[in-house]
Parts: sequence; C-alpha cells; structure tokens
Amino acid sequence: MKFVAVTACPTGIAHTYMAAEALEQAARERGDELSVETQGAAGSDPLSEQDIAAADAVILAADVGVSDRDRFAGKPVVEASVKQAVDSAAALLERAAAAEPMRVGSGSEGPSSEPSTKVTANASATVRLRQWLMTGVSYVIPFVAAGGLLIALSFALGGYQITEAPDVTERFDPASLTSWAALANQIGTAAFEFLVPVLAGFIAFAMAERPALVPGFVGGAAAVAVGAGFLGGLIAGLLAGGVVLGLRRLRVPSAVAGIMPVVVIPLFGSMVVGTLMFVVLGKPIAAAMTALTDWLNGLSGTNAMLLGAVLGGMIAFDLGGPVNKVAYTFAVGGLTTGSETALEIMAAVMAAGMVPPLAMALAATVHAKSFSPGERESSRPAWLLGASFITEGAIPFAASDPFRVIPSMILGSASAGALSMLFGVTLRAPHGGLFVLPLVGSPLLYLLAISAGVLVAAAVVLAAKSFVGRGTAETERLPETEGAVAA
Repeated sequence: MKFVAVTACPTGIAHTYMAAEALEQAARERGDELSVETQGAAGSDPLSEQDIAAADAVILAADVGVSDRDRFAGKPVVEASVKQAVDSAAALLERAAAAEPMRVGSGSEGPSSEPSTKVTANASATVRLRQWLMTGVSYVIPFVAAGGLLIALSFALGGYQITEAPDVTERFDPASLTSWAALANQIGTAAFEFLVPVLAGFIAFAMAERPALVPGFVGGAAAVAVGAGFLGGLIAGLLAGGVVLGLRRLRVPSAVAGIMPVVVIPLFGSMVVGTLMFVVLGKPIAAAMTALTDWLNGLSGTNAMLLGAVLGGMIAFDLGGPVNKVAYTFAVGGLTTGSETALEIMAAVMAAGMVPPLAMALAATVHAKSFSPGERESSRPAWLLGASFITEGAIPFAASDPFRVIPSMILGSASAGALSMLFGVTLRAPHGGLFVLPLVGSPLLYLLAISAGVLVAAAVVLAAKSFVGRGTAETERLPETEGAVAA
C-alpha cells in the first residue's frame, strides 16, 4: 500500500522526527511505501500532490495542529499522538490500511503560517487541560531559548554586573566587548519579557482559537505588571480562554456577528480578563509566587538535594513527555525570578535531562550484546542528543524495553539532579546542554554530577538486562525502534 504521513510535536524538535523514523521503518518492514512530512522546527519538504493523490491512507501523528489538512480531503485519515507513532508505528499502519475514507472539513487548520494547536474533542477534562497548557509551553520555548542564551552569553562576556550597563540606545561602542555584552543582555531581557504574555495568549488560543489571543496576551501582560509571574500567566490564559468561549456562545444580531471575532470579543474579553487580573486575582497570585520564591531560596542541604532528585526523576519519567515538560517549565519559570536557587534548579534539570541518552549510549557501547542491532545503531546519535539536552534521544531504548530502561533512567537522572543541587551549580541558559558549559557556575562539579548520573543509569540498566528477565529482551523489542534516530 501507499501511505502519506505528517508528524508534529509541540516543540518540533525530537519527537517529530522520531515518529517519522518509526513510521518509515515500519512501512519498510511491511513492504509498503510511505512519504512523511515533518512539521517540525527544522521543517521539511511538503508532501507532493502526486504522493497525496496516490496514497491509500493518511496518518496524522501530531500533538499540535497539522497545517493545511484540507489537502487530505476524501482520503482515509488516521490520527494519533507522536508517542503512539514512536511506540507502535506498525499498529498505526494497520489502522490506516483498514480505515474508511473520511472528509477533512474546511474548519481544520489553515496554512502553515497560522498558529496551530491540537486539542482532542472528546478527551477528558484532565487531558484537555494538559493539551491547553502544552500548547502555551510549545510557543514559549523559542522565546526561552533565545532570551536565556543571550542573557547567559552577556554574563559570559561582561560579567554579572552587565545588568547595570547603560541602555545601548544611549551609548554603544562597536569596538567594546562590554557594549556587545550589554546589547546581548538587553535583547535577551526583551525576549524574556514576552514569556508570560505568550504563555497566556497561546493557552487561551488553544481553548478558544484566534479570538482568544488578545485577551490572553493582555491577561499575561497584566500578570507581569502585578508580579504574578508564570503562575499568573497560566491562570490568565485559562481565564481568557474561558471568557472567550462564553462570549462566542452569545447569540447576537447578524449585523454584529461579522465584527465579533475582531472587535467585540477582543474588546470585552480583554476588559474582563484585565480587570480580574489587575483588581481581583493579581495580588493573591503574586503573594503565592513570592511565597514560592522565598521557599525555594530557603532550600539547602538535604531539602535542596531532594528537590533536585524529584525534578530529575520527572525529567526521565517520560523522556520529553508531559511530566518532563512540567519539570522543565518549573525550572524555566524560576529563571524569571533571578534568584540563586532558581539558577541551581535550572542546572539540575538540564543535568538530569542529559543523562538518559548519554547513559543508554554508554551502556550500548560497553555491553553491545545486551542490545539489538537497531538499538546499537541508535546509540551513536544518542551521544549528540544527550550532550545537546535532548532527552528524547533515549526513547528508542525505552520503547523497546520500558520496564528496565525507564526506572534505570529515573535513578540516574535523580542522582544527577540531586548532586547538582548539592554542589550549588548554577545555570542561566535554559537550553544547550554541554555546549553552554562556559556559562555554568562550577563547571567541573557540573560535569561530575552529570557523569555520576550517567554511570548510575548505565550500570543499573545493564544490571537489569543481565539479571531481570534474562532471555526475554529480544521478544520485548518493537521493530519500529530498530533504526537510527533522526535528530
């Protein structure tokens, strides 16, 4: 058979390409033809009209909206998450082969230049809430990466006192390193100022589509103004989405209906959300954020190690999934406070996130016979993925042997997180892995924490493969994971 597929994850980095790889591998094993369009951060060539016309079925493996769905009208369409594509690509192809033609309506997502989200219509309230929040986080991450790395670079070039440099619009010397450091700091700070409004705006967008963007952004800006921080942004986004959903249900005269999305809903939605955030909810949320910041700053010794272990375990729990993103978002949100403990938490989370791919790459290198040929192939890119803080590099190993791999990774990541907190390592960059090592406070201790976590995880997983369920490893492996991971 001939299939076409589109893969897309919230961040558009690792899961997007792993899902594509898994589907391609499963199609080869079935003897089918498959063309994949990866709507990820790096982009890909779109599916050709000829491929779509010749396709017997369409697979949409996405956790965000698939752009330009109207192309597939009249074709059998199977929808799934990227995790389902990574874990059970063969089953998805079976579903697609048996699917009945269905029409993708004109109400689906528009061209790729439009922002997109994916919220399952019949999902439970908990699942829908997670999808709303993940949509907001997915749009925040580029701002976090750009702003955080620029700020970290400015400190590396000009020291921590660079924050006191005069505005570059008043004085900028192209021949001065200090001026360039100040410029990087001020650009990064400007990018960071968008974090909470973008988070709130796209949470609201996920709930109520484009009419909710303006109330969401306004609510997020109000949260910043009253000092409510990330927590205020989350609440403002949910509030804006709920208000706009209510406004869209109002019956209005036909003369007014045409201006509802562009005038009435943004106007009244912004007024309601802004009033609630400034007058009613802002101060209590700001007080809660202050209490949380004070508690974090008061952590030391065993308590700090425990927090690092918990966050590290969360990072490895689902290797880039929702639990991982909760821990990462918690760390990133702390960066906006500028506290020393928040910088230590960011370091612990990044250290923990590098452990799983590095540990599996090490284990597959030193004891290759415990792994399948496909896993040994996946171990080579896992070195680079781990060093780059892309935890998803361990997914091929976890998908084929979850009961031995995942607990081992949790132990290793928890160890790295705990040690990083114990050593008091700090990090101002929200991403970059070992490539931002010059921006790390106490880099040698940081490397020690990561190395210890990698050794713990690799030793435990090899012990588990040797003594737990000996002889069953090959039957547990899924065929779709036996291929190189596309980074």
